[in-house]
Amino acid sequence: MAPPLVSLCAWCQRALTNRTANRLTVVRGSARSAAARDGRSKSKWMGVVGLEVHAQLCSNSKLFSGSRVQFSAPPNSLVSFLDASLPGTLPVLNKHCVEAAVMTGLALNCTINKKSKFDRKHYFYADLPVGYQITQQRCPVAINGSLAYSLYVGRNRNHLVPKLVRIRQIQLEQDSGKSLHDDARTQTLIDLNRAGVGLMEIVMEPDMCCGDEAAAAVRELQLILQTLGTCHGNMAEGQLRVDANVSVHQRGEPYGVRAEVKNINSARFLARAIDYEIQRQIDILENGGKILNETRAFDYKTGQTISMRDKEGKQDYRFMPEPNLPPLVIYDNENLSTNVNPEQVVNIDHIRELLPELPNAKRKRLVEKYNILAEHSFTLVNEDGLVQFFETVVEQTEANPRKVIGWILNDFLALLKQNNLRVNQRKVSGKSWEAFKRKINAHNATYPIKEQNLESPDPKWPTDHKTKSPCDPRESGKLNRKLIQYKEVFAELWKGEGKSAVQIVEQKELGLIQDHRKLEQICQCVIEGHPAEVSEIQQGNWKVLNKLIGQVQRATHGRAAPTLVKSILEKKLS
Repeated sequence: MAPPLVSLCAWCQRALTNRTANRLTVVRGSARSAAARDGRSKSKWMGVVGLEVHAQLCSNSKLFSGSRVQFSAPPNSLVSFLDASLPGTLPVLNKHCVEAAVMTGLALNCTINKKSKFDRKHYFYADLPVGYQITQQRCPVAINGSLAYSLYVGRNRNHLVPKLVRIRQIQLEQDSGKSLHDDARTQTLIDLNRAGVGLMEIVMEPDMCCGDEAAAAVRELQLILQTLGTCHGNMAEGQLRVDANVSVHQRGEPYGVRAEVKNINSARFLARAIDYEIQRQIDILENGGKILNETRAFDYKTGQTISMRDKEGKQDYRFMPEPNLPPLVIYDNENLSTNVNPEQVVNIDHIRELLPELPNAKRKRLVEKYNILAEHSFTLVNEDGLVQFFETVVEQTEANPRKVIGWILNDFLALLKQNNLRVNQRKVSGKSWEAFKRKINAHNATYPIKEQNLESPDPKWPTDHKTKSPCDPRESGKLNRKLIQYKEVFAELWKGEGKSAVQIVEQKELGLIQDHRKLEQICQCVIEGHPAEVSEIQQGNWKVLNKLIGQVQRATHGRAAPTLVKSILEKKLS
């Protein structure tokens, strides 16, 4: 079992700053009350947060019936006899759901129980017609795992700190239906489409201290599940729902009474709900009150948690073994008998071989292979399909990976967000840039992100023998790096009209002016319009020539080759 989390970052120490109306500050999961700010002794509190994450399994059918699984289907259109709890129906376990749970357990460093059991958990809700839920409370499919994640800390949240939370267990269970409340008619309608859908309940130990840690852990878990393909993880559609158990206590004392905040469907709302709940409990205890063991809901409009029902009286779920399902037996290569059909059993070793590259390992590989910042590796991995696109562009263009990262962060992701598109829906391919890169390389030029100011040249450039001023060694070519209008080309490519980047450069006349006579005329106009600078040059101050070159560039909108311009000006002024 992984060790408990003990070290807290600077960001967690300020996690609740500005989060509540009275702007109390949390220090290492603790809080200063208003009385402390008035000069009285401050009591240090520690927040304790544990999570229960319900992940809907990626499966075409439900956990124990053959009904289809489909979001937003017409109400009660995906309900089998078993889902409706008609007499005489029996559950049949979905093998694919078991394999998904085992794969998730392996990815989270869990021990897979080769023999697990199903239980009945009795409670009476209108959207649960059978009156109980089939779950794995006492002997789950996986136990004793851990989830490594990272938290952005610091004033600008630009520094990553590694964290770890223990996984107590992963259990298979079935979902309930949905109650749709009609306030206008004061009635409740029941939709059983979701009843019986397969869930994984991932129970995390109380190793977190604030909302930001919990949100970061859930985001990393969501990414792992999406990478595995075991859960789509769309929180807006209810495919990932989180219950947060929150309590506070003073250092060195036992954990306090916890409150459970139910059914949070957003990582951002999760952070807000936990931080509010920690502060609420601190305020009650500071004022001599008592924390109730209760279930609460989070109102995202007010940013507050609201009491739903108390849990002071011990709730009797009357757990009992599920009589209609035998124990779930899972095999590995060692105990797989030769007379057993491999297609009919779940093999741990076979599933382990199918594990993809997990997000944490992928980040490390990107940093080591491409020498990019760790923060940039998180951006690439956190966006579905972005790593593949990044590696394709780097491979096909042979560009500097850090420059590709800059382009992706500054322009590509911005256009995706602006057009509400995913990476796999992009209208720009890596091949477009591959052809553009070849064209640029052929003319000894590179592709810019920003233009270089000619009046403030790079001090690293070599010095011209005549003007004694710096000159750019890369300025010879038909396509100069200061001249390619990067964003204009990219915007045209984004329209998806089938044009290549090279065609756009030619059609938009973004390349250099090749007409020598036209350049001479422009240079002559600049000379005539700047008599003071011309006089200084004629007196021997050749450094002023750079200013005239800049004026020519303005007149040509950056389409004049600086070396050619300088040659023309020198000839005319000599």
